Amino acid sequence: MTEHLNPTEAAARVHPTDALGMPLGPGQPPAFLKALGEREDWEDLRVSGALLLVGTELFTRPGVHYLSGFFGPIERYLRDADANISFAPADFRRFAPLLEKANQRVMTTVAAPPDRDGWCSLSLHAGGTVDELRRAGADPDRLLVVEVSEKFPVTYGLGDYRHALHVDEIDILVQSDGAPLALPEYAATEVDEAIAKHARRFITDGATLQTGIGSIPSAIVARLAGDDGGDYGVHSEMFTDGLMQLHEAGKVSNARKGQFDGVSIATFAGGSEKLYTWLHENEDVRFLPVETVNEPRVIAANQGMVTINGALAVDIHGQVVADTIGGNQYSGIGGAEDFVSGPGASLTQRALLCMPATATVKGVVTSRILPWFPAGSVITTPRHQVDVIVTEFGVAELEGLTVHGRGEALAAIAHPDFRDELLEAAERASKGRSPLPPS
Repeated sequence: MTEHLNPTEAAARVHPTDALGMPLGPGQPPAFLKALGEREDWEDLRVSGALLLVGTELFTRPGVHYLSGFFGPIERYLRDADANISFAPADFRRFAPLLEKANQRVMTTVAAPPDRDGWCSLSLHAGGTVDELRRAGADPDRLLVVEVSEKFPVTYGLGDYRHALHVDEIDILVQSDGAPLALPEYAATEVDEAIAKHARRFITDGATLQTGIGSIPSAIVARLAGDDGGDYGVHSEMFTDGLMQLHEAGKVSNARKGQFDGVSIATFAGGSEKLYTWLHENEDVRFLPVETVNEPRVIAANQGMVTINGALAVDIHGQVVADTIGGNQYSGIGGAEDFVSGPGASLTQRALLCMPATATVKGVVTSRILPWFPAGSVITTPRHQVDVIVTEFGVAELEGLTVHGRGEALAAIAHPDFRDELLEAAERASKGRSPLPPS
């Protein structure tokens, strides 16, 4: 029987030594996590999640260990403050089996309030936790805590997947006035606009689109919204303000995808308050589990798939670093690999990795395109999966090129100040040799 408790009462049901699992970002219950953070009696509480979007003292408390699958600003702050935090490298699609293996005693999520039939929409997050939430609720030795708030939009699943939990599945229902975190808007720079112009030529009418978050994807989608053409489909891990803008411009029909026709597909959403209002009871967008949305074979089954994501650096082999800086964890793998490898199954589909050609580090302009990566670098995407790199200087189509050819193509889109050393490394790398100079 479902208990109706306030956040403090619900937090008291977690043992001082316990294990707690929660969704990524927008699926995290704000009032419940804040109430857990008010306790100071933790002995060994182990929490797994990803991309914290809730401010809570919980992860600064002695006796609390946080295992994250994706770092955001809060995780980076906790790490730099020497909190007890760890990073587990894993594709977002692997979160579900990892949660099942962990079998945490307590599972939690946020949801919209029950409808008249008792169903609580899982709102902004389907992700990889749904099955484990249900298993926890069905197990008398485990605990399912669901926080509901009117400020979280009602959203829908599709077909056999009902994007909701029934109150009868829930052990503890917490009512709150918590709201999803509104993410900052991304103002496009001249560099972003130049990158968007180069990327635009890969997107033809009827293409199925996936975009990440940030100023470059936003600039690309804004260009699509304002240009001629359209009839696009959407199959994206994350649903963003930019994709909403594309819908509002009448550019999305979802008529030519070949699967999930008629609706845009995502596994979670994050953005502005306007986005959350727009998503409420909007049947044009459907939320499916990440193991479906990010499955490369499912991605590849879309017609004209074009994926648009970011990178931090690339070397002349085409290896990509996208989630670490100087070996330090910055973000996570998420769906990066899946949305590069999925389109790679077809010559008619494209995977774009977009980045400025340079970065300024401690006042010094450095190239993001490198002859080789230094020791300690952590590769996100292997060279054999990379298709297209886009900078403000142009496009490098790497698929099928030799290492020498890749180096030449990448040098052409690097900042002019760094092209000579890239070309020299590319020349050394001919015939399968190392790009490093002889010792």
